[in-house]
Parts: sequence; C-alpha cells; structure tokens
Amino acid sequence: MSVFDRSDMKIWVTLGEDFVTAAELALRQAKKVRRRNRVSPTAPRRNPGHDTPLWNIVIEEMRGELKTYGAKSRLARFLEVPPQRISDWVTGERRVPDAETLLRILFWLQQRRAGLDIST
Repeated sequence: MSVFDRSDMKIWVTLGEDFVTAAELALRQAKKVRRRNRVSPTAPRRNPGHDTPLWNIVIEEMRGELKTYGAKSRLARFLEVPPQRISDWVTGERRVPDAETLLRILFWLQQRRAGLDIST
C-alpha cells in the first residue's frame, strides 16, 4: 500500500500549479520594476537645469539661431535626429544630447556665427 492515495496527489499537483502561477506573476512584476528603473549602462543620465550651466548657455545660443522658419528642421537633418528632439532640447529642456551630437551642435553654432548655414 502506498503512502499517498490519488486524492493526496491531486492536492500536491494543484499546489504545484499554484506555485508555478505565483512564480510567473512575480517574475512579470519584477521585469516591470526593472524596466521602470532602468539605468543607462554607459553613463548616468543628466537632466538639464541648474546643475548644467554650460548646457543652459548652449540652449540660449540655439534659441537665438532657431528663430527663422524651418531652422529646427534643417538642424535636425544636419544632426541626423528627429525634429522633436530639437524641441526636447531647446523648448522643453527635458534632455541633454550625447557628446557627439553636442559637438555637432557647437560646430553648427560656430558656423552660424560666421554667417554660414551648413544645415541646408
């Protein structure tokens, strides 16, 4: 005679299924939290504001140069970024570009001051 009968086995199978379901749910929630708290693997994210005084100067210079019609679109094509990104930087002040893009912006500003429009 066995130690467990069929009714005991059904309880253990049901409990096992419940544990698997609970583990899957916990894994899904852990992935959501990890996705929400994602950190850049290469560098910490810097938000513009009082802590970025040099970036604030660049924004002011860009605003002065982007007043003409179509200037944002031309700059976006020159930088190879979506036009909305220019607005994020200049109008919304929500993001800071990466180093290469910032160097291209500084070059563009320098050329604009020299009277050249290299973004056409």
